[in-house]
Amino acid sequence: MQKNIIWDLDNTLYFETEEYKNKLNEVTALAAIKDFNIPLDFATATQKVKESYMTYRDGLEFFAREYKIPHQKLYTAYHNYKSELVDMIEPYPNLLEKLQSLNCQQYVFSTSSKDICEKILKHIGLYNFFKDRFYSVEDFNTYKKNESSNVYQKLCQTIGISPHECIFVDDSYSNLDFAKQIGMTTIRIYYRNNSAKGMTFIDSAYKGIDECIKGLKETYGC
Repeated sequence: MQKNIIWDLDNTLYFETEEYKNKLNEVTALAAIKDFNIPLDFATATQKVKESYMTYRDGLEFFAREYKIPHQKLYTAYHNYKSELVDMIEPYPNLLEKLQSLNCQQYVFSTSSKDICEKILKHIGLYNFFKDRFYSVEDFNTYKKNESSNVYQKLCQTIGISPHECIFVDDSYSNLDFAKQIGMTTIRIYYRNNSAKGMTFIDSAYKGIDECIKGLKETYGC
């Protein structure tokens, strides 16, 4: 069976440093305060973003629930600020050549907005490689990958392949859970310790992008 690799983008095809993660938390808080007049000071709002991610695996969810703001509006405002941070991303050296060495069709599926996906892919030198083969949750009228398996089913229908022909690679185990529910093979990329060890919906886990690519070749025949 021919396998197709579906890559997550953020913290998968590039590494999110602690500095970058902190900035993402800060712009999430800034969007909530400036665009929606959330009555919190900046430090408190930033802490709520962190707590929201720990609780819901989504930094926006607290504000959506607590202040009844539509998630779509929060999502759009957040990405307007996130756009300013793309230049902080440090591309992996020679990643294009490494991806080209894989004998599988490859796609990107991201929680980031379509515009941000394009901007990041251009910044890390992968836009031409994934042109017409990268998708955002926005394409399917949703704003999360960790809420339902439906978005993964819609992705497969759009690209015209069965879930059973897909290898989904992501750093977030909450996303992998839903991908597995429709029959995808699931791979987790981690960077320090594999905190998802023992989770039965994860087929393989590799430390970093290079080990993942090696595993895709040796274990999955890509």
